[in-house]
Amino acid sequence: MAEELQVFVKWVDFLKWLLQATDKFPKKVRFTITTRIDNLALDILENIIVCKYDRNARPSGLKKINLHIEKLRVLLRISHDFKYISTRQYQYAAIQINEVGKMVWGWLKEGQSP
Repeated sequence: MAEELQVFVKWVDFLKWLLQATDKFPKKVRFTITTRIDNLALDILENIIVCKYDRNARPSGLKKINLHIEKLRVLLRISHDFKYISTRQYQYAAIQINEVGKMVWGWLKEGQSP
């Protein structure tokens, strides 16, 4: 239960930072990259909530979270390549995403039988 709460809190904190960062992306990418990044990040939050409250949905939900995290990594790398985010912002995002990914993976393994 503690892992569930930690991953939720960590993702909400990261999400607040990310939404502020994407709000500063150029207008020309607001309806493409920005929207996709924001939606993926919000989907991850929704899946964390589902996994927290629905044990039956947990294995597939945690796998969805991992897939969404990987998609988010790619979009943030592209955003960095196009200089929509700085190297420092990209590094911060990568660290936060990796930490949450490890937490989700631990949560998934915790639910599997030995």
